[in-house]
Amino acid sequence: MQYDHDLDLAKNVASEALARMQADGIPPAPTNFEVWYAYYARSIPQLRTAIDEMTKEKGKLTGADCLKLHEDYLSQKKEREAYQKANDQIHSTLQDVSGLMSNVKSSTSEYTETLEGVNKRIATVKTPQEMEEVLKSVMEDTNKMVANNKKLEAQLDKSAVAMAELKRDLERVRREAMTDGLTSLANRKSFDEQIMRFAKEYHENGQTFTLIMLDIDHFKSFNDNYGHQVGDQVLRLVARTLTDGVKGKDVAARYGGEEFAILLPETNLPAGITVAESLRKALASKEVVNRSNGELLGKITMSAGVAQYFADEKVDQLIERADAALYTAKHNGRNQVAAAPTPHERHLNSVK
Repeated sequence: MQYDHDLDLAKNVASEALARMQADGIPPAPTNFEVWYAYYARSIPQLRTAIDEMTKEKGKLTGADCLKLHEDYLSQKKEREAYQKANDQIHSTLQDVSGLMSNVKSSTSEYTETLEGVNKRIATVKTPQEMEEVLKSVMEDTNKMVANNKKLEAQLDKSAVAMAELKRDLERVRREAMTDGLTSLANRKSFDEQIMRFAKEYHENGQTFTLIMLDIDHFKSFNDNYGHQVGDQVLRLVARTLTDGVKGKDVAARYGGEEFAILLPETNLPAGITVAESLRKALASKEVVNRSNGELLGKITMSAGVAQYFADEKVDQLIERADAALYTAKHNGRNQVAAAPTPHERHLNSVK
């Protein structure tokens, strides 16, 4: 699994993971460490739920428990099995269809030969009885052909159903692989693919786009004060705010930790700033409530950096400009939006 955490966040998460393993007497082997790192990074909600339930039941987890959790949630074993199952289904279905096509070809060839034979026999018929025999033979072969066609239709219908189920399974696996488990937004892998696609479209047809990088203000202290479950609740609240605030072909993604990203196709810098400001205000207007006891925990805010993509710019440079603008917003007091200078303006500033 990929973890896109900055140095400070990675250190904090790693410290929590190591402390937990030491407290439970679990060897800090790579698989064990990843289980606890993913737990404290809140990367996989299902893993957190499973560990919380096991802890409630057993008190402490063992190395064997960690190995099982790693296989179930982190080794991608299930994803590989799903792809293998899909591959087997494709192979089996293609074999069935290939066999059906061979049967159709053979059956059609036989019927053609029958009709050719009938033509020759008709030319030599001399009595009504002989004609009746010829017609009877044709009817038998025709009925046989009709029966084969019905069988073929049934088999093709069965193959069509199998292919439809396969298509749904593949779409589900693809969607899960591209979705952040906690927030249901696009994950980092999906974001990387989408931004490369937008850049390609820009170079093909000149369609510009804008990137917004967003970060929850003071999330660590909030998380430390109220616990990880409330922290997860905050992340989901932000995700819903972003989802409600974008539309159409816009892409909202969890970039890593408490940082999010939004891709706005066919959008220039001023329009991107407007969207970012709207999202900032929408989040600032909401109150965080501890679902476990109904306690009002106050409001949360976020800062944003906005950058428009330009020609002759690499995607990494666009992300870097947006991230620098986000840092500017943080440095200037948080809960605000900052615009990134264009690559040209940035170059001029660096020359001065």
